[in-house]
Amino acid sequence: MYKNIEDLSLSKLGIHVFLIGVSISCLLPLIWMIASSLKTQDAIFTNMSLWPEVFKFSNYTEAWKGGRFGTYFLNSLFYTVTVIFFIVLFSSMAAFAFSRLDFPGKNILFYMFIGVMMIPIPGVFVAIFVILNKLSLINTRVGYILPQINAGLPFSIYLLKTFFDKIPKEMEDSAKIDGCSKWQIYWHVALPLAKSAIAVIVIFNALSTWNEFLLANLIFSDADLMPLQVGLLKFQGERVTEYPQLMAGMTMTTAFIIVTYLFMQRFIIKGITAGAVKG
Repeated sequence: MYKNIEDLSLSKLGIHVFLIGVSISCLLPLIWMIASSLKTQDAIFTNMSLWPEVFKFSNYTEAWKGGRFGTYFLNSLFYTVTVIFFIVLFSSMAAFAFSRLDFPGKNILFYMFIGVMMIPIPGVFVAIFVILNKLSLINTRVGYILPQINAGLPFSIYLLKTFFDKIPKEMEDSAKIDGCSKWQIYWHVALPLAKSAIAVIVIFNALSTWNEFLLANLIFSDADLMPLQVGLLKFQGERVTEYPQLMAGMTMTTAFIIVTYLFMQRFIIKGITAGAVKG
């Protein structure tokens, strides 16, 4: 316990100083990356400041075209949007069914979905590669998208089910009296109320899909299909000394997810507390 107001103020000041220090240590690499992406090749090794003497915006153009980051960026954008769309669609329907419908084996199926989250990642990738190889889906967009949809479903179903469980039964009964079917209750009642939980699912799966590397590196050999993370590795291998363009590519890689997070951050805490806490 704090003995007086001075102790309390000093404690708060110390916490704020510590948090500011942590924030600066997290932001410095990001700022250095952006600054390096605007420097010339020579300035990278001679100018150690975070403010370039000459701003070379052409690094982004050269990386976008010459480094094929345009192709990689659009691939990652396509994969992320597609995966998120189907995860939200499938998980919301499954969660509503688990929460509001009665059918044989409901609890067993739900616990099987939850149990998938405990399978070790190396074992998952081995199984995925074997299955995709047998289905002739290696080096295809479908072969990359399907496993990621599958990987995002268990957590998404769990979060949405706990959210749907909290919707008052009276609201569903009122919708039935108004002539709504189960599908209409799902579409017009449950989904609009679950916007905060869906936002959490979107941001977490966007982070996961956008930053995914292992699966893409495992199944893709065609550069035209590669997402940004694997494209960065390929670019580094081909042009290991072109640091400004590499930094420009890394900046483009992080920009999308930062903007997405800033846009949706207000939903995250609200969605987690609303969907994961029952009471």
